[in-house]
Amino acid sequence: MPRKDEKWPKRLLQLPRFFSAVKKLLSKHDACILLVLAVCSALLLMIPQPRLLAAQSGLRARAKVLEVDDSNLAHHDLLLFGSQHLKVQILHGRYKGKIFEANNELRAQLELDKVFQPGDIAIVVCPEGELTEKSVLTARDHSRMGWTITLFSAFCLLLCLFGGWTGFNALLSFVFSCLVIWKAVIPLTLRGYSASWTIFASVVLLTAVIMYLVAGWNKRGLVAFLGAISGVFVGLFTAHFFTWGMNINGATMPYAQALLFSGYEFLDLRDIFAGAMILASSGAVMDLGMDISCGLEEVSRHNPSLSRVELLKSGLRMGRSVVGTMTTTLLLAYSGGYITLLMMFCAQGNSPWDFLNSPLVASEAVKTLVGSFSLVLVAPFTAIMGSWFFAARKEN
Repeated sequence: MPRKDEKWPKRLLQLPRFFSAVKKLLSKHDACILLVLAVCSALLLMIPQPRLLAAQSGLRARAKVLEVDDSNLAHHDLLLFGSQHLKVQILHGRYKGKIFEANNELRAQLELDKVFQPGDIAIVVCPEGELTEKSVLTARDHSRMGWTITLFSAFCLLLCLFGGWTGFNALLSFVFSCLVIWKAVIPLTLRGYSASWTIFASVVLLTAVIMYLVAGWNKRGLVAFLGAISGVFVGLFTAHFFTWGMNINGATMPYAQALLFSGYEFLDLRDIFAGAMILASSGAVMDLGMDISCGLEEVSRHNPSLSRVELLKSGLRMGRSVVGTMTTTLLLAYSGGYITLLMMFCAQGNSPWDFLNSPLVASEAVKTLVGSFSLVLVAPFTAIMGSWFFAARKEN
């Protein structure tokens, strides 16, 4: 019988095989993509944050709500107004296990107010200095991070199990997209840079990363990238033209007015609104560009004798069948975002002209139509690019 000590040399001899398998898994292409993402992420993290509206004061902690006193709350029809007094127990940090009083102020604003019940986990703000038994904390909001992490983890697991290495690359592109928006688009816009062109540059970067992560460094990815960016570029000018022509100032965006009066009065809301439109539709544009590019590549592979003109006609036919469902997808996505607005106009009995002429509805209509405009153009642009690249060495 071999001794236990003799197993370790055999295991050490198996390490080269393990590293060889990892090396095969991570090809040069994948290693380059990961390296580029790491470098870009490091550069994004170096971008300084914009000027803060107010310094964060007080210690924040998670606390369990033990008791609730609603005696100082008043009902105004469906709304609540007043103070909710809580007794909470800190769950972590230096005051873990300590019990304090906390206040929750309600201002009769349904979208901002929160009502606590015993057993809820709340985020509380502690006053500066040492806490005593008489200290009163401020209940800021419900703690949602646990559920958020659970949902994101389930999404990551499902994506990687279903998509394998491609799913992992898609997850990387998802995280990188969040980083670009939070660390590049928002800070640069708040510093006074043009929001629409900043967003366009970010969309170009994200499209390149996503296309090459999913499709690889090949003609398929290049065709999808060029087609998508062409559609986004035209969509940007369309957004500027129609927001100007329809006199939409962009103030319908949430917290736009509050942002202006908080020291950012130099922001151009119309420019931000135009950029937001192409950012919102860029995902569908990438999807359509990749679909047509993959289809053209398959057609060219199975029938290498096709000329550029014939390949172009095939791409246009594919585009026609896909564009109809994709534009409806945008309509449904945007409609879901302002369904309560539609219900309000319906309940008031407004005429269709009053309904369509409302600045809120007009803003959402422009979003839908400009996004659909970009989608419709992506199909022929990608078909043209695909017919050129996939039949580049063939005679017409």
